[in-house]
Amino acid sequence: MCLGVPGRIETILDTTPLERSARVSFGGIRREINLCYVPEAEVGDYVIVHVGFAISRVREEQARQIFQELERLAELEHSRGKSE
Repeated sequence: MCLGVPGRIETILDTTPLERSARVSFGGIRREINLCYVPEAEVGDYVIVHVGFAISRVREEQARQIFQELERLAELEHSRGKSE
């Protein structure tokens, strides 16, 4: 199973087309991400990131919904672990 996680672009680091990269925040955790698949992405945009590559842009509302679902899944997993 593959998982793409939303993050918010904070800073564009490199603008070379195939090396285009940015610093992206995932709820406070920051990583350098390659933007070559989303050349239209700009600072402030939310992107779905998979294995270090932004693969699509999403609206802020969608990103927040994904964060909520991931938190809900983590809570379910945590409560499931307690019952075993």
